[in-house]
Amino acid sequence: MAPRCWRWWPWSSWTRTRLPPSRSIQNFGQHFSTQEQTPQICVVGSGPAGFYTAQHLLKHHSRAHVDIYEKQLVPFGLVRFGVAPDHPEVKNVINTFTQTARSDRCAFYGNVEVGRDVTVQELQDAYHAVVLSYGAEDHQALDIPGEELPGVFSARAFVGWYNGLPENRELAPDLSCDTAVILGQGNVALDVARILLTPPDHLEKTDITEAALGALRQSRVKTVWIVGRRGPLQVAFTIKELREMIQLPGTRPMLDPADFLGLQDRIKEAARPRKRLMELLLRTATEKPGVEEAARRASASRAWGLRFFRSPQQVLPSPDGRRAAGIRLAVTRLEGIGEATRAVPTGDVEDLPCGLVLSSIGYKSRPIDPSVPFDPKLGVVPNMEGRVVDVPGLYCSGWVKRGPTGVITTTMTDSFLTGQILLQDLKAGHLPSGPRPGSAFIKALLDSRGVWPVSFSDWEKLDAEEVSRGQASGKPREKLLDPQEMLRLLGH
Repeated sequence: MAPRCWRWWPWSSWTRTRLPPSRSIQNFGQHFSTQEQTPQICVVGSGPAGFYTAQHLLKHHSRAHVDIYEKQLVPFGLVRFGVAPDHPEVKNVINTFTQTARSDRCAFYGNVEVGRDVTVQELQDAYHAVVLSYGAEDHQALDIPGEELPGVFSARAFVGWYNGLPENRELAPDLSCDTAVILGQGNVALDVARILLTPPDHLEKTDITEAALGALRQSRVKTVWIVGRRGPLQVAFTIKELREMIQLPGTRPMLDPADFLGLQDRIKEAARPRKRLMELLLRTATEKPGVEEAARRASASRAWGLRFFRSPQQVLPSPDGRRAAGIRLAVTRLEGIGEATRAVPTGDVEDLPCGLVLSSIGYKSRPIDPSVPFDPKLGVVPNMEGRVVDVPGLYCSGWVKRGPTGVITTTMTDSFLTGQILLQDLKAGHLPSGPRPGSAFIKALLDSRGVWPVSFSDWEKLDAEEVSRGQASGKPREKLLDPQEMLRLLGH
């Protein structure tokens, strides 16, 4: 994805003259003179990385004030838009984030897109420090022929569709086919497979969107293949997600015992989590199920399977060329050992018929602003322990810092470390010492540009509306999908 530099040109052509940042800030000097000992810190992004960073800063500096800017109208990032609807327990962290947002030293500003509505430099002019925590909002492309065909989607967009991400609300995937193929073998791939195959009545009491639930009720997908370039030892999903798939009502697993030959000896020295995962895979693939489990599988109307040592080469079109009808896979073998293991093609290929292809080979961050360094190959902001390289006072946390890996607790630890580094720099005198206007300056800029920030109390009104709409059908909430409707509900 190209940087969003094109959005900058209208600002320079505005008839309104902007004061240079230094003069603009001086106008606030007298008002903020009593707050010289109050660090004004800005966090960009309100997902786990943003909130955990804010939480650490507020906890470990008694006077710090933290403002969180978010391009969506609503907070919580992937906790709201990424966590599967049948995993409500994972979303309980929202309660902690809510307590942080309600602090009198914290403010939330939604509906503000940094890089479009306000620049990073303007944020740096207004705050003592700026932390980029905006996550990974793009997906890794397959870069194969046929990727553009109808019926091919990124798993990220599919997850956004059933979780109510506004930009994906009109995705409308065609689920009238018999077979779906998911490329990638991480937790997101298993989430998508599980949602495709779960009996819809099991999802009725979750916060899945009504549109997605309606489409799943009409779905004809009976088989889901989850395809990986490498072998069982290299899968990226975890045991919890695998166990859920194995126990999924109305489905049976399809695993080829040949894929697991010799695996028993190779996992003896593995770390305990990986060893337990491999043992569960082995048992499922090679052991004869008990009477009860055999009966359950025999009566299953749907199936899922793991295909190893296969790499996508081409999405095959239907005879009329109007949509996806299959995928051509290169058969691979492994070279190297340990972390250096890679899949190389053997020269053989196979075609797998399917009407739906979902690419789940990873998320990636986008550059946010031309003034911020960005490594397009790694998809991260170059940094040293969270300090952005060559930009004093600018920090990063979460996926944009380390890449899209790990779970929420990984991001928590990572974000706490960035917060710790920032506070160390503050104590050492490496950050500006004078007063900074913070949100007062930024809100004036946004107002002059016709941008209306959404506060956390505004979000709580939207939250109450979602909960109210969900009560009628016994759901925890019915998510609002249309930003314009949200703004209308808030009286704008």
